[in-house]
Order: sequence, then structure tokens, then C-alpha cells
Amino acid sequence: MRHEYLRLKTLEKPSFVSVEKLESILMEREYSDQIAALLAPPSPQSIQEYYKSLNESGKCDGICVRDNGKHGKAVFASRDFKEEELILKDRMLVGAQHTSNKVDCLVCSYCFRFIGSIEAQIGRRLYLQSLGICGDKACDKEHQTKEKMECDLPSKEMIESLLDGDLVLPFTDRFALPEVVSCPAGCEEEKYCSQSCADADWEAYHSLVCTSSNNKQSLALLKFIEHANETNDIFIVAAKAIAFTILRYRKLKKSQVKDKGKGLLGKMDNANFSLLLEAWKPISMGFKQRWWECISLPDDVDPSEELQFRTEIRDLASTSLELLKDAIFDIECAPLFSLDVYGSIIGMFELNNLDLVVASPIEDYVIYIDELPDKEKEEALLTIQTFVDALGDDYSVPCQGTAFFPIQSCMNHSCSPNAKAFKRDQDIDGHAIIIALRPISTGEEITLSYIDEDVPYDERQAMLADYGFTCACPRCLEERPS
Repeated sequence: MRHEYLRLKTLEKPSFVSVEKLESILMEREYSDQIAALLAPPSPQSIQEYYKSLNESGKCDGICVRDNGKHGKAVFASRDFKEEELILKDRMLVGAQHTSNKVDCLVCSYCFRFIGSIEAQIGRRLYLQSLGICGDKACDKEHQTKEKMECDLPSKEMIESLLDGDLVLPFTDRFALPEVVSCPAGCEEEKYCSQSCADADWEAYHSLVCTSSNNKQSLALLKFIEHANETNDIFIVAAKAIAFTILRYRKLKKSQVKDKGKGLLGKMDNANFSLLLEAWKPISMGFKQRWWECISLPDDVDPSEELQFRTEIRDLASTSLELLKDAIFDIECAPLFSLDVYGSIIGMFELNNLDLVVASPIEDYVIYIDELPDKEKEEALLTIQTFVDALGDDYSVPCQGTAFFPIQSCMNHSCSPNAKAFKRDQDIDGHAIIIALRPISTGEEITLSYIDEDVPYDERQAMLADYGFTCACPRCLEERPS
């Protein structure tokens, strides 16, 4: 997906190197071999073992991942699929809700299911709107003044009654949502749909990036998050990928024989690095390229300014990484904090174009009311019309974010795909759902379209250029000008 990028002002470069920059350069040199090993493409054997383990765990039943002889990893059917049959429900490896979207949607921080109640979702959004806060950062400037917004909103008492649960809207019992569960450590940033999701998030990422404590680490994390919110929230996903790897490393090390001990401070012995490579394996499977090299040049940047633009993007990532290092640096996992590794993780998200989308239950609720028999609809609207009018066209805003899905990310593009990413009514969390567009036979490669395939050949190729390849699927070969 496209992300918004901060256009940095051009500043005169100082003639000296900062302490942080010098430390980063020295670390890159000291761990150059380990960094290269982390960024090396996984071996065919490693790929086979990893996806075999996913298959055996039941996470990709009916499909397999192997080299297709053309583009590297690909997904193949290991049984027949009927048209519109579910092929895959892929749980994300790491993901995050867009910062601006958190204003519109209160969701579980682990599975991204909507939580609370229809009343709480509507009340929360209207309350934030009354404060002049909305998902669109420019809403105050481009749409309407705060005074006008307040005039169009329900009264403060009505909004509070929604939030407190004192006002129950008609028919919302048919759209029950899970109760809100707080972070195990009590931070205000993360909420969950269940204790199991809270525990799973804590174990996978959150225990390392929780801001609940009023200590140096939490203050550093808040600075990192503030920078990401102001520039590009893809940094938060990258931080979760690093936290995920560190926590896996610690778990693996803890399971080792205790008398092996830790590596020397500031060094990483071969035994410890082999554990880090194992912890890194799930992330290693994604195709990577450094962010500042693979990002498409925005339309508003002149080609003559490309080098400057890519330098600014690299500097932006470097600043983010330094803030992250202040918060969670682990000497035993030092190679993870290389700028090349950090940039490659971000580039992995950029190249895989992975959207996290969960439909809003408010949309389902409003549609349900609209389709009621006239008398029931009229009675319901007497209660909810004020709230629906205040929400406006934004009532249907879904949960949106960025995620990495281990199986879906292996699916190659075709301009005549046999499958699609498609959420059904029952798909109410952040899993990636892949549905067959037509019958698929055993042994056939499963493909998706990365773009709108219903456009002419030249337009398709132009859109696919952002992904770094020229499509040579059967349809393109047939339509290609001679």
C-alpha cells in the first residue's frame, strides 16, 4: 500500500558526524558479517522446512509453498478448490493499525476485531469529534470549524450516555462486540478483545514495547511512537518485527542448557547468533529491499530530485532507528539494530503491499436499520438518526493498517488471477482471507492481482512498475504489443 511520507526541509549538512551516527557506523562494521547473514535470502532447505512447519500446524492446509522456477517462492494448491471456496485464512505475523485510524475505530491490538459495543464505538468517535479530533489530520482546516462541528453533534450528555452504556440503541444486541480487555501491564495504548489476545500480544511483541512504566525505557518509547505518528507509522510495524525477533531469541536462549551462559557483552558468539538466526527466520522469509531504494517516487517529486528524496527517506529511517535503540536496544541482538536491517524490514512491508482491513460493525448496523420494515425503521431512526447524521459518510470507516502475512506474501501476481483477497461477512478480524475465483486444480499455482486488472495492458504495466517487475503472465504475453 502507499504510505504518506514526510517531506523534510533541506538543511545545510554540518561538517561533523554526530556521536549517534559514529556509533551506528562502528556497529555496522563490527557486525557486518552477522548483518549480511540476516539479510541473505533463506536457503531452499530453510524455506521448505519453515513452510512445512506451517503446514503441519494446520495454518496452510490444502496449499504448499515452493519455488516455481521463475520468481522464487510461490503458493500451489495441494488439492482441488471449487469456485468461491476458502483457500487460506492467514494470520498476520506482525501488523499495526494506522495511527489516524485509531480515532475512528477501537479494535483489539492483536487480532484487530472491533471491541466494546456499537454504542461505545459511536460515542467514542463523536466524543473525539467534539474535541476537534478526527482520522483526517486536516479535518479542521479543510472541512469545518470546531464550533460548527459542535453544533452538528448530539449534546454532551447524549454522547456520554452512549459511552457510559446508559443509552442503548435499538437492535444493537444483534451486533454484540467483545468487551474491552486492558493491557496486562496497564498501558493506555493497547486494548484487546479477550485475555487470550492480550496474553498472546504480550508474549509476541508488547512486553518489549509497552509504555506502562514511568521509566527511561517508556519515555524513550513514547518519543519513538511520537516520531512515527508524525512521520510514518510504518516504523511502528518495523519496531514490532524487531521486538518479535528479540522476544523469540530470549525464549530460545532460555530453553538452552543454562551452563552455556550468555555471549560476552558487546559481542555475539556463534551459538547466540545461531539462536538469533532461528528467531529471525519468520521475518527472513519475506522478500526484502532497503526502503529508501524500493519506495516509488511520489508524483509530486521531480525526477531530478530523486537522489535528494531517497537520502531524506534514509535519514528519516535512521532517526527512527536511533529513537528505537534508545528504547529497546539489546546488545545480544545488536545486528537487528543495523540501519540496513531496519530499512530492509520497512522495505519488506513496502514491497509486499499488505493491507490490514476489518469492516466496521457500525456499517453493518446502519445497513440493518435501513433494511427494516418501514414501521420498525421509522421507530429506530427516531433514536439513532441524530447519531448517524453526526457521523456523516464516515460511519463506515473500517479498521485499516499494515501487516505481514507469511503465506499470502508468497502469492505471485497475475493479471488473470485464480484467487482474490476477500473478506466474507463472518471474517471480523485481521486475518488475510483468500478465496478461489474459479476452480483450481491440484498442483496449480495460486495467484492474486496486485492491481486493478480491468485496465489496458500499458496501464497495468505502469502500475506494476512500482513493484519492480514487468508482468509476463499469459494475459500480458497475449496482449503485449508486437
